Amino acid sequence: MSKEFLEIIELPDGRIILRRSEEEPPMVTLTFSKEAREFLKGKYIDVAKSMFHAGLQTAGQLAAEDFVEEDEDLADTEQHTLH
Repeated sequence: MSKEFLEIIELPDGRIILRRSEEEPPMVTLTFSKEAREFLKGKYIDVAKSMFHAGLQTAGQLAAEDFVEEDEDLADTEQHTLH
């Protein structure tokens, strides 16, 4: 497991990004419209955090499902001596 931290940054142009480190490009970029920011009354960062969190959870679940499927495929092709 990587020991890198993910950081959420609001850029000067208003975009909110998720990245691994300062040198790496953003993994995800969110942009809220002016209307959305006004509707959220300054809580748009909290909404962005929730969106990033949900996305990471879903990506983790999908990766775990792929791992289980690959493991099952390998188990089907292995031979076992039963005597």
